[in-house]
Amino acid sequence: MSDDRNESGHPRVPIPPGLASALATAGRVFALTGAGVSAESGVPTFRDALTGLWARCDPLELATPSAFARQPKLVWDWYAARREALRDAAPNPGHRALVDIERRVPSFLLATQNVDGLHARAGSRSLVELHGNLARVRCSREGRVVDRWDEPVEGSTTPPRCPHCGAFLRPDVVWFEEALPAEALERADDAARHCDLMIVAGTSAEVYPAAELPRTARAAGARGVEVNPRGTPLTPMADFAIAVPAGLALPAFVAAAWPGHAAGPDGESPPSRAGGGAK
Repeated sequence: MSDDRNESGHPRVPIPPGLASALATAGRVFALTGAGVSAESGVPTFRDALTGLWARCDPLELATPSAFARQPKLVWDWYAARREALRDAAPNPGHRALVDIERRVPSFLLATQNVDGLHARAGSRSLVELHGNLARVRCSREGRVVDRWDEPVEGSTTPPRCPHCGAFLRPDVVWFEEALPAEALERADDAARHCDLMIVAGTSAEVYPAAELPRTARAAGARGVEVNPRGTPLTPMADFAIAVPAGLALPAFVAAAWPGHAAGPDGESPPSRAGGGAK
């Protein structure tokens, strides 16, 4: 086996000793993830999803409350197509490495801007989905999440209706022109203010208010690591900037921080006695 390949045959990712030590000794770790993490699982980004029948659509005609008010069935159909496209997607080593970190540090919170639910499917428990979850739907009037619904029959001109009040159902995601859920943002902000180490992976850190979280952590004295193949506005302020995809970099973090851990299939390791949810 080549020296520049790991046991899985992937390129080795050099991890600075200072970063390995910072992760291994951190009492509180906060992670923020974006579309780049899910892209490694084959999940198209928001704009990449505008393909095929949707290629001529303007995102603002599909992802705003006003668009839903004008053309509710069109908006429903686009999100239904995106849900269907996620059926074959699976968590990748980057998702699983974050689960491993959660198990190994005393306090951990993961805030994701992704709506694909892959972090939860990977096993993340201390998780905030800032932009919602594409797999869920809720009442457009009362906001109540509905567990089961029937897709519209062919020829129908309206989305499904709420079984409780009769209003249209909508995807449980945050649209343009909508605020992030207050409780989710408060949890993320609190984690940013109190963490020792913040990991930012697969996001350009340009969309607010989530983009403010790394800056909040930095101002509070936390060390920061950015994982992104391309430079971002966050790169100059990061203590460690790793220009490698998250699916390679994050498992390497774990291996460097806890070199004796017993990895299982696909880089997973058994639960540690140290880890737990955010406190």
